[in-house]
Amino acid sequence: MKVENTQVQMRKGILEYCILEIISRGEVYASDMLEELTSAKMIVVEGTLYPLLTRLKNAGLLDYSWVESTSGPPRKYYTLTATGTEFLDQLRHTWQELVDSTTFITNRKKSN
Repeated sequence: MKVENTQVQMRKGILEYCILEIISRGEVYASDMLEELTSAKMIVVEGTLYPLLTRLKNAGLLDYSWVESTSGPPRKYYTLTATGTEFLDQLRHTWQELVDSTTFITNRKKSN
């Protein structure tokens, strides 16, 4: 068993949450999301991001608008819907529970 496989699965598990957090700050362009995710060492490529954004939009969590660009074609900017905001609030709660549980388990002393 390779540790890299488990690491990839862990990252995939929180990718949706991270994307929603980024979008929750305001309108955001997909390439800006990729840049932030990459800076945070969340290794993701366009082929992963765009289908996920489409799935989140189809689920009613995101909306987008086209904005004209002076340097090329129009850009699609994403925002959270009201449903997306509620969904993200639930994910934040779950994330905090997971952090607390993991911290509890990893900080336990070995019993003799």
